[in-house]
Amino acid sequence: MPKIKAAVAHAFGKPLVIEEIDLRAPEGSEVEVTLDAVAICHSDISFADGAWGGSLPAVYGHEAAGRISAVGAGVQGLAKGDSVVVTLIRACGSCPSCAGGKPTVCETPYDGDHGPLKTADGGTLHQGMAAGAFAEKVVVEQAQVVKVSDDIPKDAAALIACGVITGVGAVVNAAGLRAGQDVVVIGAGGVGLNAIQGARIAGARRIIAVDMSEEKLAVAKEFGATDGVLASEPKPWRAAIKAMGRGADAVIVTVGAIPAYDAAPRYLAGGGKVIMVGMPHSGDLSSYEPVTMAFMGQGMVGSKMGDVVIQRDIPWMVDLYLQGRLKLDELISGRWSLDQINEAIADTKTGAARRNVIMLNR
Repeated sequence: MPKIKAAVAHAFGKPLVIEEIDLRAPEGSEVEVTLDAVAICHSDISFADGAWGGSLPAVYGHEAAGRISAVGAGVQGLAKGDSVVVTLIRACGSCPSCAGGKPTVCETPYDGDHGPLKTADGGTLHQGMAAGAFAEKVVVEQAQVVKVSDDIPKDAAALIACGVITGVGAVVNAAGLRAGQDVVVIGAGGVGLNAIQGARIAGARRIIAVDMSEEKLAVAKEFGATDGVLASEPKPWRAAIKAMGRGADAVIVTVGAIPAYDAAPRYLAGGGKVIMVGMPHSGDLSSYEPVTMAFMGQGMVGSKMGDVVIQRDIPWMVDLYLQGRLKLDELISGRWSLDQINEAIADTKTGAARRNVIMLNR
């Protein structure tokens, strides 16, 4: 097996270790992608910290872009040299969820312990989130990648793989927002800013950003929020409802914070719904008053990866970026080398970063 450099998690909550690992060649419908950029998502950090358990050692990272450098014998429609976005959405295409148009919740399991990665001495190495993109190269199913224009820089393209499709898709797909409706976005981090962009693109009347930081609220307005509300206020939903003149048609919760989930239904108008995007740690519980939601015809629905169909939605978002209608460059807080990944993760944990991007193959 050829050796590549990767950032490996050997223990939960400990720094990643840069080391050589083995990556086998693509088989069947798999492709090998030589990466140019991989962004750091909070889900990567949560996995590395042990929030959701999992197998170790592991290579995380799932928000990436690069060029195809090899293809398996069964690959169709993709070729060596193609510029692609790499996602964690490993959809089989034939289970009930995939056949029903919900590839983000594919029911066919994948065991990353038996993927294309091995330690340098041939031991088991888990391919985190079916991608393992904190590395120089990945081998993934062709269904996980989307060919994109050479005109989009790879650092910007990488963001579309998760944070952008999750935020924009939560509004457009999961909430089904119509022009003229009102939206509250709780959390103005990377995913929240993209939910705000999605609301702007969809034609929302009022877009209310809710966050603990005045600085983040100011940034939210640059991305399309019409109003900002400090979550630290005693009853922030009152300020949001005052700004809208009514309750919200959709509340997008983009942070994995229980207080945010507890408060979310209070922002709703009759018939509105909470879209649950942010992922708290396993075992964390939220509470709400079901009689109010039943009487008001309100609802709560989970949204995984923005309910996207990547072959449909990623090219659309790339085109929006190339038209200047979707901000991506402005989402990048810093660019780092693979050797600096632990510093980049620490910077992301401060909460100040929108997205930190690891640049490969310099």
